[in-house]
Amino acid sequence: MFCPKCASQNLEGASFCRTCGANISLVPQALSGQLPEALDELEGKRSRRARRKAGRELKLDHAFKNIFMGIAFLVISIALSFSRTGMGWWFWMLIPAFSMMGSGIAQYIRMKE
Repeated sequence: MFCPKCASQNLEGASFCRTCGANISLVPQALSGQLPEALDELEGKRSRRARRKAGRELKLDHAFKNIFMGIAFLVISIALSFSRTGMGWWFWMLIPAFSMMGSGIAQYIRMKE
């Protein structure tokens, strides 16, 4: 079997190319026309985080918790900007602040739809 990425010869039944490391486990299925079934199998194998996120129901208290935690990070970053200890790194606290506020607002909007 040849690798579609680098065209090197590999053993039959190999999962990865021995030269470039590309995933070649679906190549025989693609050549035989069974690729949609193989993709359905891969769709079922979602990550633990994706399964947990898909199964989580939207709750108003989660949305408000994220919004207020983001506001708390924002207040802390502003307080650090005026102190001597946070002179060089206070702006890094803005990343979790806006991230949490944004995810809380997005959850709230999804709930209202």
